Amino acid sequence: MPDPAPASIASDRFALTLPVPPSINHQYTTVNGRRVLSAMGRRYKALVAQQTLLVLAQARHRDTLLHALRQDALALTIRFHFTSPLRRDVDGGLKIAQDALCEALGINDNRIMEVHLYKHHDAVRPRIEATLSSSGIFDPFQPQNPSQQPTTTP
Repeated sequence: MPDPAPASIASDRFALTLPVPPSINHQYTTVNGRRVLSAMGRRYKALVAQQTLLVLAQARHRDTLLHALRQDALALTIRFHFTSPLRRDVDGGLKIAQDALCEALGINDNRIMEVHLYKHHDAVRPRIEATLSSSGIFDPFQPQNPSQQPTTTP
């Protein structure tokens, strides 16, 4: 099993450095007229799951973190470090990275209420730095106090 990827874990934040995902053209294939995840896409998701589980196994805040990520509205930040600044779109790896990370953590990605993407150039060490954290925005999953809800006037 490989060494765990560089990571940072707190009670409300999970950050992990991972390889750059396959390009959008290599993430999916067509089988019997249906678009399905390609072998390359499946390998990437398996690698993310493996790295995530290695990091979680060593985390002091694992239970608190997982509880927060499964209850709160979430923010996802991904910093893409590409070998070339112009060959890839910043959003081409978003969905597979988001899906892989959320599946590995056992959370539904519909909890993500905000996304931040950044594109950097690093010809020597291409990678992504993904951070999933509790969001500070309005949480539609939590019941609201009627006195805090906006009022409308006729």
